[in-house]
Amino acid sequence: MADDRSPARNDEDLHLFVERMAMAFAEVGFPRMAARVLFTVMSADEPLTAAEIGERLGVSAAAISGAVRYLTQWGMLLREPVKGSRRDRYRVPDNPWYEATLTKTNLYKTLIDIADDGVTALDGRSTPAGERVAEMRDFFVFVQEEIDSIGERWRARRAATT
Repeated sequence: MADDRSPARNDEDLHLFVERMAMAFAEVGFPRMAARVLFTVMSADEPLTAAEIGERLGVSAAAISGAVRYLTQWGMLLREPVKGSRRDRYRVPDNPWYEATLTKTNLYKTLIDIADDGVTALDGRSTPAGERVAEMRDFFVFVQEEIDSIGERWRARRAATT
């Protein structure tokens, strides 16, 4: 495996990038260790094992486990087996932001369905509570439609630049 720490790279600057991005993501509710792992893997030229990620972050491979699980569930990391070993390597997919956004859209579909049931249970918009839940549902429908539209525009933009 090639060493990502060539003389052209400044380890201190790279560490600062990873930590600053992790803090920014944590401020909006993203788990901090998951963000640290994500940006460590993103800044590597080749896939990394949990031990390699842990070494770069100064934490144990076991500390990486939950973060890796979280990131793979959201489509932000891909796991690849190491040939002839029981270990896995992790890499960032070609388009993690798009993939994670699409994965989250299933969440909006679920919220829309549950909110719709709530509107029915509250007798529609005829009550203040029914109106509030209907407004929430309508907002989630709007967000879902916008995400779909953004995804279409992003695919077109990427196709035009590649």
